[in-house]
Amino acid sequence: MYFYVKALHIIFVVTWFSGLFYIVRLFVYSAEANEKPEPERSVLLKQLGIMQKRLWYGITWPSAVLTLIFGTWMGILYGSLPTWLLVKLFFVAGLFIYFITLHVIFRQQQKNIFKYTSQQLRIWNEVATIFLIAIVMLAVVKQLLSVAWSIGVLIVFSIVLLSAIRIYKKYRKA
Repeated sequence: MYFYVKALHIIFVVTWFSGLFYIVRLFVYSAEANEKPEPERSVLLKQLGIMQKRLWYGITWPSAVLTLIFGTWMGILYGSLPTWLLVKLFFVAGLFIYFITLHVIFRQQQKNIFKYTSQQLRIWNEVATIFLIAIVMLAVVKQLLSVAWSIGVLIVFSIVLLSAIRIYKKYRKA
């Protein structure tokens, strides 16, 4: 039974992350569309709003809930709470906080409130990548030493990612 629950947990983690990555791209496109002249602005915002709503409520939210259900069930079946799992759950809690911040942005954009630039949203999009790396490393390697290495890799990866975003911004303006 454990492996079936684990498989379902992984499936919904993948669909949840797909939704997390794509919704922020839609936020970026909406922020950019908001700067366009009429009637292009209204047409784009209407279509992007529909896409956001379908993705958020049709895929992302259900996947988050099912990830939580199957993850909890898997934890119960696992029967213990080793150190690596506690650290992983810390990152999962951070991921859920990130998810809630995306819900706030989603609700704002549904009301045509744009508090963030497309550049800020591009950077915010990479937060999910950092959580993904940390959680997968901990789930696969399962050693306390890997936590230290994971944090080091995350820091280096974050620096490389932010550098790539800056380079892309310069390239895009050229």
